[in-house]
Amino acid sequence: MSGEGNEPQAIRKLQPGKLVIASHNPGKVREIAALLAGHGLEVVSAAELDLPEPEETGTTFVMNAELKAQAAADLSGLPALADDSGICVDALNGEPGIFSARWAGETKDFGEAMRRVHARVSEIEDAPRDAHFVCALALAWPDGHVEWFEGRVDGTLVWPPRGTKGFGYDPMFLPDGHDLTFGEMDEEAKHAISHRADAFRQMVAAIF
Repeated sequence: MSGEGNEPQAIRKLQPGKLVIASHNPGKVREIAALLAGHGLEVVSAAELDLPEPEETGTTFVMNAELKAQAAADLSGLPALADDSGICVDALNGEPGIFSARWAGETKDFGEAMRRVHARVSEIEDAPRDAHFVCALALAWPDGHVEWFEGRVDGTLVWPPRGTKGFGYDPMFLPDGHDLTFGEMDEEAKHAISHRADAFRQMVAAIF
């Protein structure tokens, strides 16, 4: 189900209790747990439950988020929330996009991933530095029901990367209208404007 529009309508509400965060990325789990605080949920990560990471075979952020959420819900018997997110660079025709994590390689070296993005953009004469982050959230129940929501934040790329906060490509992303990169922002400031926060606002309005 889409979170489009100002007042997304979910078919199913999420009841207080255990919720699996279908991610093995500790930074992402921490950020999602913070965004869910105060809603009566006992958050547990897929890593804590020793759930395997499914292969992300979808062709969109939403498809990959649904795939991960449904896999975790099936294996745990609990509602599961998955996020698929990435950075889309205009000069690279939207890459790395859904392959953002894969650009970091098996060792999840996002320093190298950022260097790859910078190198690719630098090869293009007068390339624009416009980019945006996308976050798709999928909430799945063990019976197969899924709700999904998608958020976005626009900005520009900076080089060299700035800041040690956040995770992933945060240090090279300067959100529009701000002087600090996501890598320099305090968690609270980032949560106020991020793509993940945008998707969460839609989800919270719909499911609680």
